[in-house]
Amino acid sequence: MPLPFNFAVEYAIKRVQVNQDGLKLNSTHQFQVYADDVNILGGSRCTMKKNTEAFVVSSKKFGLDVNADKNKYMVMSQDQNAGQSHRMKIGKSSFEWVEQFKCLGTTLTNQNYIQEEIKSSLKSVNACHHSMQNLVSSSLLSKNIKIKIYRTILPVVLCGCETWSLTLREECRLSVFDNRVQWSILGLKRDEVTGEWRKLHNEELNDPYSSPNIIWVIK
Repeated sequence: MPLPFNFAVEYAIKRVQVNQDGLKLNSTHQFQVYADDVNILGGSRCTMKKNTEAFVVSSKKFGLDVNADKNKYMVMSQDQNAGQSHRMKIGKSSFEWVEQFKCLGTTLTNQNYIQEEIKSSLKSVNACHHSMQNLVSSSLLSKNIKIKIYRTILPVVLCGCETWSLTLREECRLSVFDNRVQWSILGLKRDEVTGEWRKLHNEELNDPYSSPNIIWVIK
């Protein structure tokens, strides 16, 4: 990002911090900021409205506008109906209430459900795998090369996994994806007893080419 833009955003954020109202951690008011992606956190709808207004006003001093169509707000509460009947109005702009949104590649929900995040990640990585299907199924490439190709798309599904608290159900969904891709790469194996070709067993997938299974990597 150009330095003038960074200076403008930094100024706008400091104007919000002057309010001394919001999510406080280690004696500092917290914001999630990356490039032009700004997330304002607060303990109440009133706090959010106050801080957002301060950010919008400060941004306009430098000619920066907040696009209301691209910005949403979400209420995280044990009450599933919290915030549903409200749209947050800031000046002439109206911000829509949502149950979930994607922030820097991570899907956040108002009930903090990790299932939606994993579902979204699997959808993205399946699309990546599909786009590489010709390489993965090619007889011109070695299995070792194909495994390396697979490793290049794993970060798509592992992004943000440090915050996941997996259930057995979610572990199963991730393992099914991992096994399916590796089966397509490693192919069939001749049974030493019957001499027939068979699909590899799950415990055989990590030897000798594959990396540790996806659940082990996450944990």
